[in-house]
Amino acid sequence: MRSPLAALGAVCLTLSATLTFVPCAAAEPGLEHSYVDHVEWAKWGDLSSLRVYPTDAARALTRQPGNAADADQAWAQVLALAPDADLPGMRAQFLCHWTFAELVEPGKTSWNLEPWRPEVAPEVMLAGGCNPGGSEEPF
Repeated sequence: MRSPLAALGAVCLTLSATLTFVPCAAAEPGLEHSYVDHVEWAKWGDLSSLRVYPTDAARALTRQPGNAADADQAWAQVLALAPDADLPGMRAQFLCHWTFAELVEPGKTSWNLEPWRPEVAPEVMLAGGCNPGGSEEPF
């Protein structure tokens, strides 16, 4: 069995011809602490995924201890850019990516959050590589 961090690092994206990206919004220029560059929804059939594109500042902060307040601000920025992301389980997925993505896969283009994933305990979230209920989306 893979360790939780190995599972998180074994993420692979396969793009499909049926993939649709829907731009949502970009961060406001000049925002003092901008953690989210932009977000966009991707759809594959009936499944949706919110792509969160972190800024370099966010990536740097995720490697530092004691950044819970920054994580909360970053999530607030996600919701400002995509208010429809305020769904069960989405914040937990975001916080998992905030905490582990840069450790396991530095520079990953986007942190992908899926509303169709189940709400789970933190240890289950980590064991699933921030993708509870199955591997990273196929799109």
